[in-house]
Amino acid sequence: MSITAQDVNKLRTMTGAGMMDCKKALTEADGDFEKAIEILRKKGQKVSASRSDKEAREGSVFIKVSDDKKEAVLIALNCETDFVAKNDEFQNLGKLIAETAFAKKPASKEALLDEKAGNLTLGEKITELVGKIGEKLEVSEYVHMKGEAIVPYIHAGSKLGVLVSLKGVNGKDVTDAGKDVGMQIAAMNPVAVDEKSVDKSVIEKELEIAKAQILAEGKPENMVEKIAQGKLNKFFKESTLVHQAFVKDSSKTVAQYLDSVSKGLTVAEFKRIAIG
Repeated sequence: MSITAQDVNKLRTMTGAGMMDCKKALTEADGDFEKAIEILRKKGQKVSASRSDKEAREGSVFIKVSDDKKEAVLIALNCETDFVAKNDEFQNLGKLIAETAFAKKPASKEALLDEKAGNLTLGEKITELVGKIGEKLEVSEYVHMKGEAIVPYIHAGSKLGVLVSLKGVNGKDVTDAGKDVGMQIAAMNPVAVDEKSVDKSVIEKELEIAKAQILAEGKPENMVEKIAQGKLNKFFKESTLVHQAFVKDSSKTVAQYLDSVSKGLTVAEFKRIAIG
């Protein structure tokens, strides 16, 4: 059958695909719009598969926070080039994924891709956009957080996002303090909130490295444990959030800064996601 310019334009309006892609799909589908849409989707799947070995090191982070600031999601949507990361369709897809994640609260990144947004799953929406732009796209990170007060921080360029959950709020507005701590986390990349929340494997590794260094320096074996513990305490001071020197006032630790904002205020948890 004959495919008119009006048909092509209609399919383009429905899907956002390129004019030539729409014409080819309609021709292959004998003018059936539903089949043409499926063909375009299959093209996206083909493009996605063919680019599976590519590295998606660009992209943006997206955050959605509840009005009462007690719940939030943070996702990272990756692509191959910064040009695509700034594309409106890419940005709109990222916002849609964050909003869907917030509404549906899936248990994992994989479950998130199975959630529907309209007639398609998020995974299918990603595949469609892959077909249009010809780049690998993927959700690399997904975080869902609840707390007394959650404050978001997005670094310039939307390449790095932080969620900070504060406790001991006592009804106060701690937004500014949360943003200050978010900036700290973005800049200093702490491994955990405090020494109690550092993974045991990290502690064991730090002690192993410390002991090897001490023995290499020729220190007596009966001093190794004591010196290694001192090195571990230094690691906690430099690498755990509340013990770090506060970036905006190095005379205070982060814990001291938060306590000066409101007695007992501290960090319950945080998550930092960076693109690239």
